[in-house]
Amino acid sequence: MKKNIPFTKTLDVFTDDRGIFVPILQKDILEDNLEIKRIYSVYNYGKGIIRGFHFHEKEWKYFSIVNGAAKFIAINPDEPEKIFSFVSSSHKQNLIVIPPGFANGWISLEDNTILVCGSTAILEKSIEDDKRFDPYKWGDVWSVKPR
Repeated sequence: MKKNIPFTKTLDVFTDDRGIFVPILQKDILEDNLEIKRIYSVYNYGKGIIRGFHFHEKEWKYFSIVNGAAKFIAINPDEPEKIFSFVSSSHKQNLIVIPPGFANGWISLEDNTILVCGSTAILEKSIEDDKRFDPYKWGDVWSVKPR
């Protein structure tokens, strides 16, 4: 199911009288030769905190919100006019998939937002492959616009 652009996959949510079960990352979302080498969580204390932009040439990233809400942005630096934007929350369970070659980041839309993240690289390899961009390099892509 590998795609060359960022995408989101709606996750199944199973609810019964005990609570909720959400399988976040399953093999069917990964390309055959990819495997998760690292799982970690990221916690933002407050609404409006921006994490990004991060860029990797080799690493795939997978994000799912387990508490709160966030707006994700992904941009190919060679095609900055194409901006991929996804909103996810603990109320709308999605898996955000970011392939290599995209600068990506997120802003928490609620206090106490927590992400569970998967990566195809161990931390040391991720750091070697990491490039950072100013969060406003491509303008204010973070604001929630009135509609």
